[in-house]
Amino acid sequence: MSNSNAISLFTQRRTQYALGKNLPLSEDQVDALIREAIRLAPSSFNSQSSRAVILFGAQHEKLWNITRETLRAVVPPENFAPTDAKMTAFAAGAGSVLFFEDQDVIKELQEKFPLYADNFPVFSEHSAGMAQFAVWTALAEAGIGASLQHYGPLIDAEVAATWGVPASWKMRAQMPFGSNAQPIGDKTFIADDVRFKTFR
Repeated sequence: MSNSNAISLFTQRRTQYALGKNLPLSEDQVDALIREAIRLAPSSFNSQSSRAVILFGAQHEKLWNITRETLRAVVPPENFAPTDAKMTAFAAGAGSVLFFEDQDVIKELQEKFPLYADNFPVFSEHSAGMAQFAVWTALAEAGIGASLQHYGPLIDAEVAATWGVPASWKMRAQMPFGSNAQPIGDKTFIADDVRFKTFR
């Protein structure tokens, strides 16, 4: 395996479900780190379509209470305990990043470059994934644990109403983050011959 600095950073980015509130950086520093990671993430045609809502403290806890109550309405009561425990674990963290893609940007590109119109929603998903990976890696490098969650579209309307999210922003993921309350387990990998082909 390569010893490059980038690969070293990537190995630090892992899923952490055991989150605490004792961040190694101030909230302002974490906010700035998230913003810079998204700014630097690539996007097709330099569209910069990624958007984010960054929540700390009580606002972060409100997100997971919204998600809890939304899920309570659709998960049978006898099966709700694991879901409830998950929401409690996410809320135990220090903050959350809500990732969005601005659909107005996509529409503008579709009008400007009609030949690629069908591709721009796909390109937007690529941009979203890269922004998420950039933020997750930056947080990990700073000693902050995180995981990536997908509770849309169930919570989209209430999130938009609660935090004044523009109608053109489509939520793609939620990332609760916080201090690492437990060690992170080892990552396993499938065989290279299943994933890769190299020709010379």
